[in-house]
Amino acid sequence: MANVTGMHLDLGGIFVENSTYSYEDYVYKEDCPSEVGTGLHFGTVFLPMLYSLTLFLGLLGNGLVLAVLIQRKQRWSVTDTFILHLAVADILLLLTLPFWAVQAVWGWSFGTPFCKITGAIFTINFYCGIFLLACISLDRYLSVVHGVQMYSRKKPLMVQASCLTVWLFSIFLSIPDWYFLESVNEECVHNYLKLSQSGFDWRLSSRLLYHIVGFLLPSFVLLFCYSYILQRLLQGSQGVQKQKVILALALVLVFFICWTPYNITLMADTFEGKPEHSEAVAWSCENKRAALENSLAVTFALACLHTCLNPVLYLGLCRNFYCRVLHMVRCAQGVPDHPRLSLWDSSVVVDTNEQAEENGRLNQIVSIEQVQSIKR
Repeated sequence: MANVTGMHLDLGGIFVENSTYSYEDYVYKEDCPSEVGTGLHFGTVFLPMLYSLTLFLGLLGNGLVLAVLIQRKQRWSVTDTFILHLAVADILLLLTLPFWAVQAVWGWSFGTPFCKITGAIFTINFYCGIFLLACISLDRYLSVVHGVQMYSRKKPLMVQASCLTVWLFSIFLSIPDWYFLESVNEECVHNYLKLSQSGFDWRLSSRLLYHIVGFLLPSFVLLFCYSYILQRLLQGSQGVQKQKVILALALVLVFFICWTPYNITLMADTFEGKPEHSEAVAWSCENKRAALENSLAVTFALACLHTCLNPVLYLGLCRNFYCRVLHMVRCAQGVPDHPRLSLWDSSVVVDTNEQAEENGRLNQIVSIEQVQSIKR
């Protein structure tokens, strides 16, 4: 039997360095495979479906708008011109949706040139939309509050010059997209690392330009105009002038409903900051950016959805436009029209005599005052 009395067991190493650990300082690294899986399912299934639906409805609606305006090209009013440019801007953005749908499923495979074009068109559409609405709103403000017409049918060059200025200014503000957008790791993203050694924060500067010049300042102009317009209308202004304001206000409200979530999310992303990374670097679970990534994707799709909503407003609020579209769809002859009636008013009934008999009523009489008030 072995002698175990001579065995020496040294237990000092266990008890000498005895210490406690505070679990309050423990950083829990969150696992997010389910979150990534949800985002992947959302990006590969829901986004392509939403882009496809937006593309179909947008091309159909804006195509009808352009067709109606082309039929009346000899009698374009001020509102006709602005709505024409809004429709063209929306159609340009709609044509880029197939590229974003493909990126959501298979990644970006169209190269850097197409990345620059599609990304810049998205930015130009936003700038054109809000600046054109600002021009329309300013015109309504001067007309309702001060009785001054900034635009008129007798001065078409001024209207065209304003629209051309909006397009040029929008293209100028999209220069950061033309320069920084690149195809990196099968994604169309802004790559700010190319100028990281200059010491200037190009990412923050370009984002602030977008937020301040493209969103905050025009929003202030629109809020100022409609606060005075609504105050004047509540004091008793009636008739065609009010209906024109209602259409413009509806366009503004729908624009902000669609674009504000994206701008707020982009602001959160801007001030969250990624000083050591470009937008081409994937965000990890440690810094909790997956939720913000998904929010940007959702709000981006909502902003694109705006391109198919303006024609719905025209059909719902403008009876004359609705009648023109209805006759066009039915391929009817003798479409009701009047050189002094606006497409974007609903106070004037433009049914033909045959339709009036079918509806059991006669056409409403347009007074001289009404015609003068809508003659632009």
